[in-house]
Amino acid sequence: MIKGYMQGSQHKIISMRFKDWKLPEIEDGKPTKYNWLVQYKENFNLGYQTDIGAFTYINAKHGVTIEDFVQIGSHCSIYSLSTIDNKTGEVILHKNCRIGTHSVLMPGVTVGKNAIIGAFSFVNTDIPENAVAFGVPARIKRKLTEQEIKTMEEETI
Repeated sequence: MIKGYMQGSQHKIISMRFKDWKLPEIEDGKPTKYNWLVQYKENFNLGYQTDIGAFTYINAKHGVTIEDFVQIGSHCSIYSLSTIDNKTGEVILHKNCRIGTHSVLMPGVTVGKNAIIGAFSFVNTDIPENAVAFGVPARIKRKLTEQEIKTMEEETI
């Protein structure tokens, strides 16, 4: 595995959303062609067919892992280091989770597989798989239904 791309996943069909997906060129501290930015790229792992919105900032000093099929809205901030309270910790976004626009993820947070974070949320605790969470701070509002999980996972086959 090279830093910046997680390999080894087997995918039968590429969804239409990702038909022409290519690993973006990531330079430390410089915007990608999609206008999102990573600091400490040596500690950043990006999965297959991810979708990161413009103007998202990722501080990976203590590690950020974004697994396959993750969607992150525009204007999000992902911090593995907080200079306000000196917290540090790896941020992990598991397969197929979705982060709404303008959300903030703090150090040490893990967002589970298929979890959905609503727009403008402040995530400072772990969110389990198949959960819908939102707010300031983000709180779990409900679990996804079996049909919702099936639909989300079919999009990644």
